[in-house]
Amino acid sequence: MTGASPKLQIPRWIQLVGLPLLLLFVWTVAGHVRHVIFLFLIASLIALLLNPIVRRLARHAHVPRGIAIALVYVAFLIAVVAALGGIGTVIVDQTRTAGTRVDDYFTKVDRPGGQVAADRDVDRLQQWLDDRGLTIDVGTPGHRLVEDIRRKDVGKYTTRAVNFLEGAAVSLGRTLFDLVLLIVVSIYMLLGTPRLARSIDRRFPPLPGTRPLLSRMEHALAGYVKGQLLLSLIIGASAGLGLWILDAAGLLPGVGTYILLFAAWVAFTELIPYVGPWIGGIPPFIYAIVVDPLSAIWVTLLFLFIHQVEGHIVIPNVMSRAVRLHPLLVIFGLVAGLEIYGLPGVLVALPLLASARAVWEFFGERVELQPWRGGGPNPVEAEVEPPAAATAPVPLPLPALPPPPPEPVPPAVPTSGD
Repeated sequence: MTGASPKLQIPRWIQLVGLPLLLLFVWTVAGHVRHVIFLFLIASLIALLLNPIVRRLARHAHVPRGIAIALVYVAFLIAVVAALGGIGTVIVDQTRTAGTRVDDYFTKVDRPGGQVAADRDVDRLQQWLDDRGLTIDVGTPGHRLVEDIRRKDVGKYTTRAVNFLEGAAVSLGRTLFDLVLLIVVSIYMLLGTPRLARSIDRRFPPLPGTRPLLSRMEHALAGYVKGQLLLSLIIGASAGLGLWILDAAGLLPGVGTYILLFAAWVAFTELIPYVGPWIGGIPPFIYAIVVDPLSAIWVTLLFLFIHQVEGHIVIPNVMSRAVRLHPLLVIFGLVAGLEIYGLPGVLVALPLLASARAVWEFFGERVELQPWRGGGPNPVEAEVEPPAAATAPVPLPLPALPPPPPEPVPPAVPTSGD
C-alpha cells in the first residue's frame, strides 16, 4: 500500500533566522545581476512554452529530441520574423501615408482665399456652434492656430516621425540579432528538460492523480498564452469593427484606410494589462482630432464601450480561467515588473506569476512550517501501556480477628492466722 509522501517541515529557527537572511541574500544578488536573471527567466518561459511541442513532435515523428528542437525553433523564428516584418512594413507604410495626409491637411490650399482643410473644419465647427445658439468664438483662434502650424512646417515633424519609425524598424532587426544568446540559453534548457523533470519527480514524486511540477508550469503558462492571444484577437477585432462602422456611417471619414493599423495597435497594446486598452485608443483619437474634431466624441464612446465589454465580459470569461490570480497580486506584479525592468518587465510579469502559482501549489502540498502555538516545545502525549494479556488474581486481605477475652483471676485463699 502506497501512502502519501511525508511533508518536509521547516523548523521555527529557520523560519525566524534562515528565511529572512536567504531573502536578503537573493534580493542583493538579483540587484547586481538583474539583466542576467531577466534573460534566463525569458529563456525559461520560452523553453516551457516550446517543450510540449518538442515532446509531441519527438514522440509522433519518431525523431531525436535534438532534431525536434531544431525544427521547432526554425519554424518559430520564421513565424516571428515574418510577423514582425509584415507588421513593421504595414506600420511604416501607413504611417508615411498618415504623415502625408496630416501635412496636406495643414498646408495644402484647396479653398479660395488661401485656406486649407483645417480652416474648413474650423468654419464647420463654428457653424455648428452658431446653429445651436452657442455664442462661442472658435473661428478666430482656430484660424490663428492653423496659420501658426503652417509657419512651423508640420511636414518637418511628420517626416521626423516617419524617420523615427524607420529607425525603430532597423533597431528591431538588430534586436533580433542580439537575441541569439537568449535562443541558445533556451535551447540548452530544452535539451536538459527531460533530465530535470526526472530529477524533480524522483525527489518530489507527484501525488496520485496530480501533474508533475514541470507539467503544471507548462500547463499554467500555456493557459495564459492562449487566454492572452484570444483576448488580443477579440479586442483588436472589436476595435477594427467599430472603426469600420464609424467610417461607413460617415462619423469618422477616411479611417477605413488605417483600420488595419489601428486594429493591430489595439491588439498589441492589449498585451499590457489594465492600461493597454487606453493606450490603444490614443492613435484613433488623435486621428479623429486631426480629421474632424467632432468625430473624437464617437471614437471616445467607441473605446469606452470596448473597455466596458472587456472588463465585464471578456476578461472574466477568458483570463480568469487562464491565470487564476487575485487582482491585487496581478497589480503588484505589474507594478513590480515596471519598476524592475520597465515595459519588458510588465510584459513578462503575468507569465512569471502564472508559473510561480503552479510552483506554489506544488510545494504547498509537500512543505509546511512548524507551528508557533504555545511558544515552547510541542506537547508530547504520554504513552499508555496496554494491559497484560493474563495476570494472576490478587488475594483479598482477610478481616482482622477480634482480640481474645482476658482470662479470669482466681479468688484469694484465707490463711490460718486470720
